[in-house]
Amino acid sequence: MMISAFFMNNSGKEEDIMKEWATNEKKLKLEEGNLVLLDVEAVVNAANKNLILGGGVAGAIRQFGGPSIQEECNKIGPISVGEAVITGAGNLKAEYIIHAVGPVYGEGDEDTKLANASLNSLRIAKEKKIKSIAFPAISTGIFGFPLKRCSEIMIKAATDFLKDEDNEYPKEIIFCLYGQEAFSVFKTTLEELAD
Repeated sequence: MMISAFFMNNSGKEEDIMKEWATNEKKLKLEEGNLVLLDVEAVVNAANKNLILGGGVAGAIRQFGGPSIQEECNKIGPISVGEAVITGAGNLKAEYIIHAVGPVYGEGDEDTKLANASLNSLRIAKEKKIKSIAFPAISTGIFGFPLKRCSEIMIKAATDFLKDEDNEYPKEIIFCLYGQEAFSVFKTTLEELAD
């Protein structure tokens, strides 16, 4: 069995770039586009500690998902950096939103906090038996985390999670990157890991 990693080219055609990790027919994909428009079971929100849906990914979730998501968040927040929680997805195609709080660059111990935000999101997906989950590049927007470091930490967390035979879910992890630069950085990191 293999973990297969794909990226979506501009024509929307899947192109295989890696098939090297043995596991239970799980996939890791990269896609450029708008996370909230994906047809997946869960999308991950790059959240703040108060779970206020402001700008960036959270703003898109608020705009496309409607007010019920913020209403659920208001009952849960605040949470700590590195933690993740789940809510419904309002009007989105997804069934769930997993709100993961990444670090602000410069606050200290950022790599561990970002890895924890990623892993805690995946643990929720496993617990809820979510088959497909899509992540943004957490903390790389207004939180200022370097894109290359983010790609290395998040892809490693995802591939390690997929390789663990105790983790039956998720079956598919998508990194949905907004803009060509983010997509290219994640693609390069994924290719480096395949070597």
